[in-house]
Amino acid sequence: MLLKIDKVQKSYPGGRPVLRDVSLSLEQRQTLALTGESGSGKSTLLNLAAALDCFDGGEITLDGTALSPLDDSGRAALRRQSVSLVFQQFNLIPSLTVDQNLSFHARLADREDKEWTAHLAERLGLSELLGRYPENLSGGQQQRVAIGRAIAARPKLLLADEPTGNLDETASANVLDLMLSLVADTGAALLLVTHSLDIAARLDRRAHLSGGHIE
Repeated sequence: MLLKIDKVQKSYPGGRPVLRDVSLSLEQRQTLALTGESGSGKSTLLNLAAALDCFDGGEITLDGTALSPLDDSGRAALRRQSVSLVFQQFNLIPSLTVDQNLSFHARLADREDKEWTAHLAERLGLSELLGRYPENLSGGQQQRVAIGRAIAARPKLLLADEPTGNLDETASANVLDLMLSLVADTGAALLLVTHSLDIAARLDRRAHLSGGHIE
């Protein structure tokens, strides 16, 4: 089991619970869509799975390592080695070119592979844009850079938070096609937060978060 979320609890500051005994599991090479209403805790759960935040109860095990005993540096090391994230807002580094953004996470994980990065750039339609900066790209182009940057590090787990939320229907379908193809090529597992039932239907499994519980 690559990711195991076991009876996890999380409350917002002030004590309002957002996750109540949430359990979820994901095996290697599996893809899973996490759906739910706005404010249901989908992004919170994704951040916990990425070891970006701490939970209040239960346990999360990632690639055989329990997260609760880890300090900040331990969680950061685990993220570098096992996890990549794609955010709806892209979060590209504005001072880096497309080429530099693509290889950024791989360098942090000490897994930079120029041939693999060049292959990703070609698959993502970015080969002619490598010298540009994010501000000179369209929204769809920035999203493809964000996906390429995440996958360039060859993560075991790819987490994506509404990765097509800012794109039109055609662009969304194209981006999802690329993401699923590249995930299959690398053998990574994918946990994708989405509000789209059409997108969710294309993944192996679906889990729905409501009232702090998985349905």
